[in-house]
Amino acid sequence: MNGLDAIFSPSSVAVVGASTTPGKVGHDIFANILRGGFQGTLYPVNPGASSILSVKAYGAIREIPDSIDLSIIILPPSSALAAVEESISKGVRGIVIVSAGFREVGGEGRIIEERIVKACRNARVRLVGPNCLGVINPMETVRLNASFSSRMPQPGNISFISQSGALCTAVLDFAADRDFGFSKFISIGNKADVDELDLLRYFHEDLDTDVIMIYLEELRRGPEFIEEVKEITSGSRPTPVLAIKSGRTVAGALAAASHTGALAGAEAIYDAIFKQSGIIRCETIDELFDFANAFAFKKISRLGKHVRKIPRGNRVAIVTNAGGPGILATDVTMSSGLELAKFTDETMRILADHLPSAANISNPVDVIGDAPYDRYEYALAAVIEDEGVDGALVILTPQSMTDALGTAEVIVNIATHSAKPIICCFMGVIDVSAGVKYLQEHGYPVYRFPENAAKSFSALYRYSTWLNRPTLPQFTFSHDHARAAQILERYVQEGKTYLGELEGSELLECYGFHILPAELAETRQEAASIAAKTGFPVAMKIASPQILHKSDAGGVITGLSTQAAVESAFENIIENARRYNPNAKIDGVIIVKMAPPGEEIIIGVNRYPIFGPLLMFGLGGIFVEIFKDVEFRLAPVGRNEAHRMIRGIKGYTILQGFRGRPQRDTEYLEKILVSLSDMAMNHPDIIEMDINPLIVHQKGEGASVADCRILLRSAKVRIQNEDE
Repeated sequence: MNGLDAIFSPSSVAVVGASTTPGKVGHDIFANILRGGFQGTLYPVNPGASSILSVKAYGAIREIPDSIDLSIIILPPSSALAAVEESISKGVRGIVIVSAGFREVGGEGRIIEERIVKACRNARVRLVGPNCLGVINPMETVRLNASFSSRMPQPGNISFISQSGALCTAVLDFAADRDFGFSKFISIGNKADVDELDLLRYFHEDLDTDVIMIYLEELRRGPEFIEEVKEITSGSRPTPVLAIKSGRTVAGALAAASHTGALAGAEAIYDAIFKQSGIIRCETIDELFDFANAFAFKKISRLGKHVRKIPRGNRVAIVTNAGGPGILATDVTMSSGLELAKFTDETMRILADHLPSAANISNPVDVIGDAPYDRYEYALAAVIEDEGVDGALVILTPQSMTDALGTAEVIVNIATHSAKPIICCFMGVIDVSAGVKYLQEHGYPVYRFPENAAKSFSALYRYSTWLNRPTLPQFTFSHDHARAAQILERYVQEGKTYLGELEGSELLECYGFHILPAELAETRQEAASIAAKTGFPVAMKIASPQILHKSDAGGVITGLSTQAAVESAFENIIENARRYNPNAKIDGVIIVKMAPPGEEIIIGVNRYPIFGPLLMFGLGGIFVEIFKDVEFRLAPVGRNEAHRMIRGIKGYTILQGFRGRPQRDTEYLEKILVSLSDMAMNHPDIIEMDINPLIVHQKGEGASVADCRILLRSAKVRIQNEDE
């Protein structure tokens, strides 16, 4: 038996710490298992009781005469450790510790938790918790409610993972109100052993689970999590994973010295993880349930297999009996990455033949408020067969003549014979209840409001784009890793923690970046001489470790075409810098050859414990500060992820050529991002980096580094990390 099988589908359960006092956790968990109809054998363990709820109690788990699969422990830390050791001696295969007071409080609690984990791992016993709600399996063959939630959910095909036990009880209540069923339900608390990735693997293999929902507070795995979940969401048997992450508004790194560092943070990391692993992120609990409803539905194919309906594209047909809700659905459709489908002439002819003259036969199709069910039937059958339609939203508002049940029946009939998803919105509660019930009984997603239906369709489309994402051949590079390592070692040993444009360029050249000719001038005369040698036009920039954002200090002047202009600009830049920061050490002014015309891009790196290097790509120059139009990914990044990263920004249209502007070299940008990923992975001394701007030229002409800044960890920090 798999260790997690023992937790979710045990044949026998011992509740260690079962109580005779109602209201205590030990009593209520035992009562919930008993009253939930557990199909196995249940044993209460309490040395001070002869029986609990008329079930014979045992003084210790070793006294139970039979074998035990699962031990549920509700004891304070010191007693829990002894109970774990005794459970292992008894031969249990799984342990759930519900009680708190462990790692989350620190001190002795943390030490005891570590000892428990060590004992379980040595014995190959899986552990859930501590500090968790427990485990629920409502499937009829198990009926296990090993939690302190009195509510046993109805069986379903969705599994739920939560770090928060308190949230679980609210979710179970919410699910009951929405007639929502689960396959498995678990709170993982401190995640001392079993964590999200363990459960995702298990639920992916679980034949009773078609969709996985997660409430997430933190992850403790980075690249490993991405690679394994990517296989779960898009492998040979993909399982959709929907997640809601708490703490979105927590501020990022306030003291960051680069744009990448300032814009990055915990949320950027999690956005990257979700995008790279194919997890659909939800904004609210409501949305989590809405999307799960859409993903949970499967049609039965001709071969008798269950097939999930995923749209091929984002072209949606809307059929409604009321103009207002149709407009609402249209608005949300357009703002959710979907498009209103354009009907063929044949579809328009069929609609015109079967709908009243007052009906609107273009999209959204308005069948008018007095529509009987057969009017819906004609309209839906016509639009769903249109080759330009990838799916449909059906909206029904209750009028006095509306037949909600009849309309639901024709929707199910049409949907059964179509490979395209059809999502319904039956607005109201009482008057549409018969139709809603019929749709739910047949497994069809139905929503109360048009915006919920449209957003759910959008989630299906997002998953479709993930499943059908293009695969491009990977790049092969021959970077000079050894020389880059020597350069970094020299700077670290010299005690440098900041590399400006000149020092950074030497490093970037090792990874194939095109660097513009540049030199440092310490006098106005030297500046004029360097400019003449470099060739006009040139740009000039202040060189100071204390002035990181040069433009803010008036430290950048571009487009200089004469030696006289260069000399004058030198004086202005030095004066501006001293006024901006009188204490700044000024090394001089950098003279750099102006790059050919192009669009300004920013790429960068910020390094995090556990997760590693986080890459950023976006519109550069001052636009990164104004629009913050950026995408993040965790390294390592290959060509395909770089391809998606570039296309993920809103400003991608600019790179494709817009209103006469030339198309930019996006393939070269893909190469640069992969090279940056390689650099970040190969050299852990780099903790933060901006290349801003990177000037990307016309297609086939590459890109030029116009400025960069790199932050290094100190030799002292490196030694401390190596010691740890």
